[in-house]
Amino acid sequence: MNLWSDLSTLAQDLARGAFSAEELAQAMSERAAQFQPRWKAYATLTPERALEQARASDQRRAAGRALGPLDGIPLALKDLCWTAGIPTQGGMAIHRRFVPAQDGTVTRQLAQAGAVLIGKAQMTEGAYSAHHPEVASPLNPWGEGLWTGVSSSGSGVALAAGLTTLAVGTDTGGSIRFPCAALGLTGLKPTWGRVSRYGAFELAASLDHLGPMARSALDCAWMLQAMVGPDPMDPTALQAPAPQAPSVRARSLKGLRIGIDERHCFDITDPEIVNAMHEALVCFRSLGAQVIAIRMPETDALVEGWESFCGAEAAVAHAQTYPAQRAAYGPMLAGLIDKGRALDGLRMQATLLERMKIRGAFDALLTQVDMIAIPGMPLAAPSLERIAGLRQQPGYRQRLSRFTVPTDFSGHPALVFPCGQTAQGLPVAMQLFGGNLREAELLNAGQAFQEYTDWHLRRPPGLH
Repeated sequence: MNLWSDLSTLAQDLARGAFSAEELAQAMSERAAQFQPRWKAYATLTPERALEQARASDQRRAAGRALGPLDGIPLALKDLCWTAGIPTQGGMAIHRRFVPAQDGTVTRQLAQAGAVLIGKAQMTEGAYSAHHPEVASPLNPWGEGLWTGVSSSGSGVALAAGLTTLAVGTDTGGSIRFPCAALGLTGLKPTWGRVSRYGAFELAASLDHLGPMARSALDCAWMLQAMVGPDPMDPTALQAPAPQAPSVRARSLKGLRIGIDERHCFDITDPEIVNAMHEALVCFRSLGAQVIAIRMPETDALVEGWESFCGAEAAVAHAQTYPAQRAAYGPMLAGLIDKGRALDGLRMQATLLERMKIRGAFDALLTQVDMIAIPGMPLAAPSLERIAGLRQQPGYRQRLSRFTVPTDFSGHPALVFPCGQTAQGLPVAMQLFGGNLREAELLNAGQAFQEYTDWHLRRPPGLH
């Protein structure tokens, strides 16, 4: 049994009886418990729930009623997804004793697809940019002192350290894409509203996206199948059918049009990412895609307005506990909410208008090309020290978030995946983003790239 195997391989092994779902759950739970003190990926481990779900999976398979590729596969849920009878803390001191009476929609959907819950992944406080001072931050298995990305840090570390097969993350300003870029993973921020937000703690309602994180685009595609759909509990969930089921092998990329604005992508980006993206685009050309020069709209004003806008929506989400319980909040989340509460209506409206312009500009570009290539983030495998120093500089938000915030505002789907490594052997990543509800096209392109390359198969040195 190889606990590093992807979903497809494990599903095949379970189907042919190489091992049972119970044996897989037991082995993954034991590994997670063994390495939890080292990597601190989980807020709560759920071995009893895992064994219960795995035994039910084995019973279904024995009766010829297996639910599909996720049935019996280990899963980590970001700890803002409600789980009935299991603590859901959201990285926050004020939720330390919160035990939901019911599952959130995504929790329920993945359980109904047969996924086996290994645990609740640790996260930053309230899904913002720093862990609560009383929370032990997850550590990057790729090297001491390296950034794990925010806020789905525990989901990313659990995957990168081999402590789960699948994970759920959320993305409000880049929190699926930053951990995936930093940890050599693949993740999808779906179209806004594609995945129900019911039963998931909010950071900023109109920016929050729940999505899959895994080791491959194909695994993300299978996860997405289980996560999407209308939800009577969430009126903002889109009334759109699930995307086409993924193929075992990617469909041809012949004729696919990938747009890129090299000035926009590379003027603030570390050279190692620039070089890796150039090589990746050569690969996409060899697979039949056209790479077309485009001109991206200016997004600087929107990126600069994100923090105050996010803070205003966070202030609404936390109105019942903030400022009444301000002492229980860490300084970063409290500062964000304070900034949001101070935002005046004129500046809020200016950001809303800029948001509409960027959304329209992206829609217009996506009539000229099928998808747009951008870096996963501007920084190549940054250290915690570099991130801390960057936060003290003017233009910090622009330097870090140029390639994530705009599509959170616009709601367009974006796929992030590893496309190379630094000279030190650390992962770097690129993104493809496309038209609304066109996740299947992005995932197919990512799958084709991963059939041609092996960057997504690399794992941290020394881990086995």
